Amino acid sequence: MTAKRTVSQFTVSGKAEDHKLAKLLQDNRWFSELPQPVLDDIQAQARYRKLEDGECVYAKDDMPDGLYGVLSGAARISNIGQDGREAVLAILSPGSWFGEVSLFDGLPRSHDTHASGPTELLFIPRQNFQQLLERHAELYPLFMRLLCRRLRLSFTMQEDSALLPLPSRLAKRLLMHAHNYGQTEDSGGRLAVQLSQESLGLMLNSSRQSINKLLKRLEAAGWLQIRYGLIIIADEQALAQLANGEQPEDVSP
Repeated sequence: MTAKRTVSQFTVSGKAEDHKLAKLLQDNRWFSELPQPVLDDIQAQARYRKLEDGECVYAKDDMPDGLYGVLSGAARISNIGQDGREAVLAILSPGSWFGEVSLFDGLPRSHDTHASGPTELLFIPRQNFQQLLERHAELYPLFMRLLCRRLRLSFTMQEDSALLPLPSRLAKRLLMHAHNYGQTEDSGGRLAVQLSQESLGLMLNSSRQSINKLLKRLEAAGWLQIRYGLIIIADEQALAQLANGEQPEDVSP
C-alpha cells in the first residue's frame, strides 16, 4: 500500500474551527494545565485542514513539517512491510496530538499517517512551533511527559505481543485507546473507542474474523456494546482483569 498523497491545503481557521480548537485545547489533559495566554498563542499559530478518507497527512521518511492535532475523524498511524502488509500502530481520535517526535530530533517521519474517514486536523508549522517553545518554556515539560508516555506505550505493546494471548491483548488495546487516545463517551458516560474491527486486527496482527468473534463474546458477556465504528466499554473492570491475563473460558479464542 503506497501512501496516498493529499491535495488538500491548510487554511487559516474560521470561527467554527477556532471554537473546535479552543475546545480541544481546554479538554486535552496535556494542554488544559497551561495558562490561558499560552493556549491563546497556540491557537493563533494553528492552521486548519480537512481531509477525505485515506488522504495522506505525511509519509514515512518525509521531513517534519509541524505538529498535528485531531479535531474530528481520526488519524491512522501505520507502516507497510516489504511484503505489502500494513501494520497499524494506532488510530488517533479527536483530542490526540501527533508528529512531535520528529520536531524534536529533526529526523524524518518514522511512519505513514492517513486520515481514517473524513477528518479535520489542526496544524502548527515547524517554525511556528519552535517560536512557541522559545516564547513559552513551560511547554518543554509538557512535551517531555508526552514523549515519555509514547515510549512507555511502545514498550508495553512489544511486551504484550510476546507474552499475552489475543483476548488479553484485545482488552488491553481497547482500554489503552479509551484512556490515551482521546476518549469519547456515550450518553451513559461510559468509555467508547472509535476503532473498526479491521483496524484492531491490523494492530494485533490478527484476522478481522478472529477479532469479530472475540468482540461478540465480550458483548455477550456484557462487557462491551458494539456499534458501527464504535465500541462502548460496558464493564471496564472486567476488561481490565482480562487485560491482566485473567482469561475466562467464554472469551477464549
